[in-house]
Amino acid sequence: MADFKVSGSLQGFRGIDFDKKEIRKGMRHAGQDVRKAARALIASKVRSSAGENPGKQTGKLYRSLGYKVSRSGFMAVIEHKKIAGMKDFYWAYLYYGVRRGAKRRKDHKKQQANGSGWRIAPRNNYIVDALDARRTTVQRTIADSVKRALKPKLR
Repeated sequence: MADFKVSGSLQGFRGIDFDKKEIRKGMRHAGQDVRKAARALIASKVRSSAGENPGKQTGKLYRSLGYKVSRSGFMAVIEHKKIAGMKDFYWAYLYYGVRRGAKRRKDHKKQQANGSGWRIAPRNNYIVDALDARRTTVQRTIADSVKRALKPKLR
């Protein structure tokens, strides 16, 4: 994501205590922020075409988007999870696309060609777009949580 550099000298202190709960809290807020922005990108009810953000028909894609803070607390992942009522990993079909004729019919014949070669053309990566749109806010949130997490010890 971004490189953070922390430098400085400790004068009058013998060390630093580190409160990991503050970092986890900052990562949780950053994950929620990016998830909210990504959900806003896929919330429109218009039919999408190749290269655009997917449209919302049933809301399953919208509801399946979540975030998770890693066990160590130094990373947040925004990802889709399979929810009730989902048979397949629909978001993978949208991201990678599906070629026409990739799945055979029961009689093992190809499906009719329409000229494009795609049954479902790849859509835009809306999670990356959401992160790019919220990058400064996320960096500020993480930097503030690092500042709150560092507690200098007195001599």
